[in-house]
Amino acid sequence: MPAREVHVSGRGPLPSRAAARVVRGVLDRERRDAVISLRFVGRDRMRALHRRHRGVSRATDVLAFALRGPAGLAVGDVYVCPWVAAREARARGIPVREELVRDVVHGVLHVLGYDHAEDASRVTGPMWRRQERYVAALA
Repeated sequence: MPAREVHVSGRGPLPSRAAARVVRGVLDRERRDAVISLRFVGRDRMRALHRRHRGVSRATDVLAFALRGPAGLAVGDVYVCPWVAAREARARGIPVREELVRDVVHGVLHVLGYDHAEDASRVTGPMWRRQERYVAALA
């Protein structure tokens, strides 16, 4: 049986069960075993995390940290800020739930080892295309 352990904490507009379903959906589609901790955090907490780990003093939508796990097992922490997700959703004219799913998928893909450019090409790259397929299937 695959090891697909998901721990969700914090409060947000995406219920814990739905968030865990999204994480498991990505892991199933990637055929990967993982232990993922997903935490919804407020704007101030996300700003502090972003400053501490990336040197940027503003809140961001998602931060992901891949941790060292046993061979073949991805382990990581994903932090999602519903406040930023809601702002992004409004700006893009999409439902907040869709943006939250996008952030969760994005964070899980980072934990699994995917990465993207930090410029405008990020939204046309392989990770983004994979992410958008998963968002369409899981939102």
